[in-house]
Amino acid sequence: MPELPDVTVYVEALRLRIVGRTLAQVRLANPFLLRTVEPPLERARGCRVLGVRRLGKRIVVQLEGGIFLVVHLMIAGRLKWKPAGAKIPGRLGLAAFDFDAGTLLLTEAGSKRRASLHVVQGEEGLLALDRGGLEILDAAPGAFAEALRTESHTLKRALTDPRLFSGVGNSYSDEILHRAGLSPLRLTRQLSEEEAERLRLAAVQVLESWTERLLSECGDGFPEKVTAFREGMAVHGRFGQPCPVCGTKIQRIVYAENECNYCPRCQTGGRMLADRSLSRLLKDDWPRTIEEMETPSATDRTSGRS
Repeated sequence: MPELPDVTVYVEALRLRIVGRTLAQVRLANPFLLRTVEPPLERARGCRVLGVRRLGKRIVVQLEGGIFLVVHLMIAGRLKWKPAGAKIPGRLGLAAFDFDAGTLLLTEAGSKRRASLHVVQGEEGLLALDRGGLEILDAAPGAFAEALRTESHTLKRALTDPRLFSGVGNSYSDEILHRAGLSPLRLTRQLSEEEAERLRLAAVQVLESWTERLLSECGDGFPEKVTAFREGMAVHGRFGQPCPVCGTKIQRIVYAENECNYCPRCQTGGRMLADRSLSRLLKDDWPRTIEEMETPSATDRTSGRS
């Protein structure tokens, strides 16, 4: 799933191409992509783009008239910039956003259709899609520690909970925890002040360094190779390979649709974490599916959190 660094690169690339341009039309190849009916998608037609921003892992396109198009790529959704009027790919294509300068294609690999498009009116409508997580790069040390200890979670779960922290998912949480030298199964309320601050600094360093790296690699082009597995990552996707710090083989634990990669020497004092331990510790605390992670729960909605 594209996370904060990847989404930021998309946002910057889109700003260069569509801000100030008029959205001629939106072509839907898969009607399931559109998750809202009011305001109608037709309202976006002929509107000028005022800005592009990130909302968690979502991409927000602001149009005149207070209309916002909100795209969530989920795991396999990707954006492609093509010449104006480009055809929507038959098997992977979900939608095309047509501008005079080019066409933005939204595709999704695999058989599951998880990517989504919301059309909302005004900042209040946009707020309803905000999970409320803290923006780590803007957070003061005290605010980070407070968010971390809001609920008793494992560190892996807390970092990837969009109600607690914005824009962090499976990939970069692994990298953050490795940088901080902390076990993914440590409980948030067991951390000392020093450990919480170490985790915050690691999160800032990982997110900033990868964002800068990806922006530099992309340059003025459009991001084409958006993936959860990057060359140069310390642990994520590197099961069985040597840790770049100590040389110990990277291990992983798998649960539901998620996996956690870690170095047993750097993070767990040489202890191996078994899948059964993860299942026992997380139980209902860990979402069973990606949708559960990214969609507001009934409890969130009734309490006003989204």
